[in-house]
Amino acid sequence: MPRPRFHRLADEQQTRILDAALDEFAAHGYRGASLNRIISNAGVSKGSMYYYFDDKEDLYTHVIRDGLQQLLAEGGGVPLPARTDPDAFWASLESQCLHLMRRLAASPRLGAVLRDWLSGAGTPALRSAQHEAEQEAMPWLTETLATGQAIGAVRTDLPPGLIIALAMGMGKAMDTWLITSPPDDEGLENAVRALMSTMRRALQP
Repeated sequence: MPRPRFHRLADEQQTRILDAALDEFAAHGYRGASLNRIISNAGVSKGSMYYYFDDKEDLYTHVIRDGLQQLLAEGGGVPLPARTDPDAFWASLESQCLHLMRRLAASPRLGAVLRDWLSGAGTPALRSAQHEAEQEAMPWLTETLATGQAIGAVRTDLPPGLIIALAMGMGKAMDTWLITSPPDDEGLENAVRALMSTMRRALQP
């Protein structure tokens, strides 16, 4: 988590630091990235960088969090799925997933960093940050589940927490596969359709 001094920087200074970090992590991964190169390319002193972030791990975590937040914001956020009938509910989830994956494909640097994160660059602190990101999505997941159950799109014979855990596990597997083995646009559409169909078969009544 950035220190308060980072947030007090001008927007262009924050952007310059995060762009330099994103370039470095995308090119070399977490383990191969050099904090000294980031500092040099961002045009700040080493002392200043440690006023903004605790270490390379802290910066890496923030780059991922910031990139994902921008990805969602530029895509209009993640609205709740259609509330009309099961087919519309699942179709809207598929559409949202495909939209986000296409936006990610258009952000190759972020895609490279996420591939690095998901392919084993994790440390206990990074895994903790991933857990925190999952918890931030919990209100949307809870409301989406309630919506799906209310219209008969999602099963009600299991505890809500277990259904969410199943959905998150399948979604994480889907995201990992799509990010680490990105297909072309036609293949992406087919993959998202197949994977959402699999999730539907598991979670519908």
